Order: sequence, then structure tokens, then C-alpha cells
Amino acid sequence: MTKNDIWRLSATALTKLTRTGELSAEQAVQRAIDRMHQVNPDLNAVAEDLSVEALQKARALDQAVVRGASPGPLHGVPVTIKINVDQKGHATSNGVVALKDVIAPNDAPIVTNLQNAGAVVIGRTNTPEFSFRADTDNDLHGRTHNPWGRHISPGGSSGGAGAGVMAGIGALAHGNDIGGSLRFPAAANGAVTVKPGLGRVPAWNPSQPAERGILAQSMSVQGLITRSAADLHLSMPSVIAADPRDPFHVSMPWRGAPCDTSLKVAFTKNTFGYALHPEVEKALDTARDALVDAGYLVTEIDPPDVFECGRAGYRALMGEVLTLMKDDIEAAGSQTIRNIFEVYFQEFPPITDTDLIRMLAQRTHYAREWSLFMEDYALVLSPFLPQPFFGPDRDTDGAEGVHEVLGCAVYSYAMNFLGLPAACVPARLAQLPKGPQPINVQIAARRWREDMAVDAAAAIESRVGQMCLPLWDRMDAAL
Repeated sequence: MTKNDIWRLSATALTKLTRTGELSAEQAVQRAIDRMHQVNPDLNAVAEDLSVEALQKARALDQAVVRGASPGPLHGVPVTIKINVDQKGHATSNGVVALKDVIAPNDAPIVTNLQNAGAVVIGRTNTPEFSFRADTDNDLHGRTHNPWGRHISPGGSSGGAGAGVMAGIGALAHGNDIGGSLRFPAAANGAVTVKPGLGRVPAWNPSQPAERGILAQSMSVQGLITRSAADLHLSMPSVIAADPRDPFHVSMPWRGAPCDTSLKVAFTKNTFGYALHPEVEKALDTARDALVDAGYLVTEIDPPDVFECGRAGYRALMGEVLTLMKDDIEAAGSQTIRNIFEVYFQEFPPITDTDLIRMLAQRTHYAREWSLFMEDYALVLSPFLPQPFFGPDRDTDGAEGVHEVLGCAVYSYAMNFLGLPAACVPARLAQLPKGPQPINVQIAARRWREDMAVDAAAAIESRVGQMCLPLWDRMDAAL
């Protein structure tokens, strides 16, 4: 391995070197920074370059080890942080021009946990305005591009995170997810992620002027986007460390008890009347076969009504947004985001007033139905989107565009409303007329069993391979 190859290493491979002293934290971070400087001018995934600060922290880690300190589990691993989460001394702009000078007084819990584990933040990644699009563009930092090509959106709202980590800008990328914002970028870029369940990762922004709405609190989660499932198993135990600033955090170990028998998986291709693209169907079949070969018991059966649950949950969220956020969007948002929200409210008619209170109660019914179903089926393998990922700015194309981007994504936001964990993993590299494109599938898991979802993602990955490898061949040919 040459020094120029270090940026290619997974976090798992990298820590085997940094924790034994074969590679210094400074060397690992420097190579990631070099890669960032090489590819980010074209991608615009990283909105704030923290190279100077990162190298100082990496050197401090190395010096601490020399003095006898034990290296952390993520010693020297370069990571990125999304610009909607607090990092002390940096702007938590959320992609909004009016918030560009909101400087965080302290770190959010996930930043604290990553740095306590020895990870080094090399940059802050781009997000759409208010982190409320499945695409990534804003008037403050501009558009992020997908490393596979400009025929595909990078996803959102953690689009900078997904594009950056797949392009080699750090081994781990922080993101968050209220309706799919970890999984959309994973699907767009061919990355791997797991949306943690409710309460699994502590969350809070010290810069926020008021508490968020109850659905924003209970549907939104913090997590990581990676290039391999193994890196989730490596990093998530550090990310879920308790923090008293989140009073509803559930402190549990990453690994749950092993199952006594082979895991049963519910497999569904149901897309509720939306056309299932042949490439998505092939990806689902590949994922199913991979799980069968790995010893899972896969049965084709529909879980409880995802469509009803997902649409109800997102309509409730839109009711909360209409009540608590609309004035801010109107005052500080661009015309583009204001237009998109108007169409959101058409696609998902907001549930408000007494009906919203009733829907918050009904949420427990949906969650109970899934809990009972998952007593028999520990995992649910499903599409993530029924079609290959859409192009940039598709959600600006009025009702038709928003319907394609979010309307059909019920498997995504249903998991947020239910509070269940869900992994998203590539299962096929499709060769489409506009160019190659990864196709991801989703694996939902029992409550508190993110580890099971990641195990299944690893089994699929072992069949399909890591999408970063053909991507880097494509990028190298273009450089």
C-alpha cells in the first residue's frame, strides 16, 4: 500500500493500522484531506474545509499515544459532519443564508462521541435549505454533485455526506434522517447506512433557540453513511454512547442477543400501485438470494400496511411543519424552497389541530402492528424506492416531481414514523441509458436491533461488492 492509497481504506482497515501504530493519525487524516482537495472542487460535497484544525487534532492524538494514552476505537479515522449539526466554533447554517452566522457554542452529542472515539473531523458537508429536500442545493453553498455523474441527484438532505464519503472524502460521514435523509443519499451514491431507531443515538443542538416539535424529535435520528457495512459495526457503538443532554436517549449495547434459530425475513416487492422498475426488481432478487445463501429464512409476505402508515406519518409531520416552521421558511427560505414546500403540502395534506393529536395517538397502533409482525419476522426486505434514483432538481418540477421524489417513498418515512431501524444497502449496479447507477434496497429490523439490519446488509454486500470500487475506477478515468 502506498501513501496515496490510504484514503481508499475503510474505517475498519484504517483503524487496524492506526491503533497499532503502523500508521499515524496525522498520515491518515492528511491523505483524506489530499483526496478532499482533489475531488471536492468538482463535487462540492464539503461546504467547510477544516483541514488545518483536523491536522492539529490528528497530531494531538498521535502525541497522546506517545505519552501512553490508549487509542480510541476510531483513532485517526477522518470523518465529516453535516452543516445542520452543531460543531463548536462553526456555523450551523442548515443551508440557509440567514443562518450563516449561527455559530455553535458547543458540540452536538454525535460530534462529541465521534471525537471521543478518536475520529477527526476534516470538513462539514452540504445540505439543502432547512435540510428538507431529497436533493442537495442551496443559495449559501450551491449544488452538490453525485460522483457517479450529473445524471443522478446526490440525494438529500445528507447529500454532501453521501457524495463525499463515496468519493473518498473521509471513511465515515455523519448525517441525519427525518424521512430518509440518511437513506436517500446512500441510495443515490451506492453507500451503506442504517437509520437508527427512536432514541438510539443522543441528539441535541446547543445552538437551537427552542425545542423542536415532538414529531421532529421522534422521527429525526442521527447516524452515519459509510462505504461498507463493517464500518457501521465498527463506528456505531461509539456513536450511541449516552449523553445527558438527550433525556430520551435509550442506553443499550450495539449488539443484542443472538437469535436461537435462523432469522426469518419478510420479503416484499409491493409498491402500492407505483411501477416497480425492472432494475429495482433485479436488485431485490439479488438481495433476497444473498440472504438465503447466508442462511436467512426468506418468505415473500407483505408487512403491515406501509402505505397507510407512511403517508399518515408524513402528513402529520407536514402538519407540525406548517404550524412551527412555515413562518421561518417564508421569511428565510429561497423562492425555490418555498415553492417546494407548497407542493409538499399538496402531496401530503397537513394533518393539524385535533386531527394531529389523534394521529399522534394512532402512531402507537401502527408501531404495535409492526412489533407484533416482527415477532415472527425479525427483518423486512423491501424496495427503498420503486424506481432508480431521480435526477437533480426533480423535486422542483411541481407536483409530478415531488410525487416521484417523495410521494412514492413510503418505505422510507414509514420507518421514521414507526421509530424502527432500517438499513439501506446497494444490491445492483444498473447500466441505464444516462449512465451507471447503483440501486439500493432497504432492510427494516426489530426495535433496538440495528445490528441485525447491518448484518443483513453485510450479507448482501458480500454478494454484490462495495460500490466505491467501480465508482473510483470511473472517477480515476475522468481525472
